[in-house]
Amino acid sequence: MNASSRPDDPKHAANSPGGEDPNPKSETAHRHFIRQAIDADLASGRFDSVRTRFPPEPNGYLHIGHAKSICLNFGLAQEFGGTCNLRFDDTNPTKEDTEYVDSIQEDVRWLGFEWNNLHFASDYFEQLYQWAEKLVLDGHAYVCDLTAEQTREYRGTLTEPGRESPGRSNSAEKNLDLLRRMKAGEFPDGAMTLRAKIDMASPNINMRDPVMYRIAHVPHHRTGDKWCIYPMYDWAHGQSDSLEKITFSICTLEFEHHRPLYDWYCDKLEIHHPRQIEFARLNITYTVMSKRKLLQLVQEKHVSGWDDPRMPTIVGLRRRGYTPESIRAFCADIGVAKFNSTIDVVRLENAVREHLNEVAPRRMAVLDPVKLTITNWDEHDSPVEMMSAVNNPGDESAGSRDIPFSGSLWIEREDFQEVAPSKFFRLKKGGAVRLRAGYIVDCHDVVKDDDGNITEILCTYDPQTKSGEDTSGRKVKGTIHWVSCEHATKVTVRNYDRLFAVENPDSVADGKSFLDHLNPDSLSTTTAYVEPELCNATVGDRVQFERLGYYVVDPDSNQGEMVFNRIVGLRDTWAKIANKGDKKGGNAKGKPKGGKKS
Repeated sequence: MNASSRPDDPKHAANSPGGEDPNPKSETAHRHFIRQAIDADLASGRFDSVRTRFPPEPNGYLHIGHAKSICLNFGLAQEFGGTCNLRFDDTNPTKEDTEYVDSIQEDVRWLGFEWNNLHFASDYFEQLYQWAEKLVLDGHAYVCDLTAEQTREYRGTLTEPGRESPGRSNSAEKNLDLLRRMKAGEFPDGAMTLRAKIDMASPNINMRDPVMYRIAHVPHHRTGDKWCIYPMYDWAHGQSDSLEKITFSICTLEFEHHRPLYDWYCDKLEIHHPRQIEFARLNITYTVMSKRKLLQLVQEKHVSGWDDPRMPTIVGLRRRGYTPESIRAFCADIGVAKFNSTIDVVRLENAVREHLNEVAPRRMAVLDPVKLTITNWDEHDSPVEMMSAVNNPGDESAGSRDIPFSGSLWIEREDFQEVAPSKFFRLKKGGAVRLRAGYIVDCHDVVKDDDGNITEILCTYDPQTKSGEDTSGRKVKGTIHWVSCEHATKVTVRNYDRLFAVENPDSVADGKSFLDHLNPDSLSTTTAYVEPELCNATVGDRVQFERLGYYVVDPDSNQGEMVFNRIVGLRDTWAKIANKGDKKGGNAKGKPKGGKKS
C-alpha cells in the first residue's frame, strides 16, 4: 500500500493535521472555533492542558468521516502539546467484533497518528455500575419495567411532554434491589431498564428519563459472560471521558442535544467535567456515510467487502491507492465548521491527485490497444532502441529509466482517428504526432478488418526527431504514449468510478432506497499492456500511467498476474472538448474503453 517513496511515513504528515481553514486572511482567521475555544479555556485557567480522545464504536470499519475526526482530535493534541487517547465505546456486544477493533487501530496508525493511551469503555464497566448505584441511592435513577415500545410511547413528542413510568415512584431501596437483581441475571432481555430520573416534560427529549442500562444476556468480546446488563452509549460516553480526565470532548453536531445529559451526569456524580464542543460531520457527494448502509452494501454483496476500492471506508480508500497525506490534506482543506454541509467529492479526488503528482513515478501503459507499425523501421540500425524517459518531471531526483522502442507498438485506440476534427491533436491519417520519449511518426495508411474496424495503423518515423536529440526543426502539437508490442507485459486494470450515480444517494423517492442509485458502471475491467519497468512494482506501489491517471498495485496481484486499480484520473482537456461536442451531437470519448463491466 506504499508508493516507491513510502509517502505514508508519518514524517510526511500535513503541517496542520487538525484541519485549517483555507486561505487565512489574518492570524485568527485560520484558528477555527474549536481552537479559539481551547485558547480561551487555557488562558482562563479552566484547563491546564489539552487532552482529547477518538472514541469509535467497534461495530464497523471507519470511513472518511471518521478520518476527519481522527485528524481533528489527534491534530489538536499535537498542536497544543497534549495527549489523545484511542477509546473504543464497546457497550453493545451484539454488534461489536475484535475484527473492527483491529481494523480501527490499523486505520489510525496508517493515517499517521499514535494514541497516548488505549482504552475501552468496558474497562470502566465496574466503575459505571458503582456510579449507577449511587444515582439510585441519591434518588436520581430508577428501574423501569416498561417495554421498549411502551418506553417510546411514554416519551412523548417534540410538541407533547412525556408521561412518567410507574417505576419512577419506587423507593431508592426497591430500585437498588431491582438493579442488583438485573445485574445478577434474574430477568430476561428487555424485561427492565435502569433510567435516569430527570424531567419527562423537558423540551429536550434526551432529558426525558433516558435509559442508562438494558438487559442483554450476550457475551462481550472482552468481558465474556461477566455482565448481562450493558450501559447505554450516553451513560458510558461522558463518564469515560471524565475518568480519562479528557479536557475537550470533540463531537459531531448530532451530539449537541446530548450535551445537557452529559453535563447532568457529571454534575450529579460530582466528577471531572470535560468541555464538549460540537462540529459539523463530513458529508460528501456521491457517497453514503451511514455505517448501517455500508454494512448493507457489504452483506448484500453490492461490493466485494469493506475494503472494496469504491467504498468510502479508510481501508477501501487505502486499497484504492489513496495516501494518508492526501486524506490529511483533504481534512485540512475542508476545515472545521459549525453547520452541516456537503463537500464535493472532487475536493477529495483533487487532494490525492495533487499528492501523487508530486510522488508517483511515471510509467506508460495502454488500456485499449491498437497496433501501430513503423513501416520504415527496417532502416533503423537495430530492431530495438532504448529510450530514456524521466520518472517524474517535477522531481529531478527521481531520475529516469530506459524503455524499449521497436517497429511494432501499442497505442491507445482513442489516440487515433482516421478522419479527425480540427482540434484533435493526436494521430490521424495524413497527420503526425510525437511518441513520448521517442520519435515523430507520420501516418500514411490503416489496415481494417472485414467489418471496417481499424486493426493496424501504418506510419513512418523521422530519424531526426528523437526526443532530446531532435535536429529536424519539426513542430507537432500532439504527444501520445505507447509500449513496444514485443516487450510489453499484460496486466489486469480495474477502472473504478463513483459507487453512486447521483450526488445525494440518501435522497430517495417513496418505495425506493439508496441502492437504487448504485452506479452500474462503477467498475470496468480490462487487459492492458504496460512497459517492462512495471514488472518490478509491488503491492501498494502507486504510479501514474502517463496521460491516463494514477494507479496502484492491488493485493490480488500474484506472480502470474498483476492487477492495477485506478486511484483517480487525470484532467483531460480533450475530454472536455469532446464532451462539449457530445452535447452538440458529437461523440465524446472521456472514459477508457475496452473493459468488461462488472
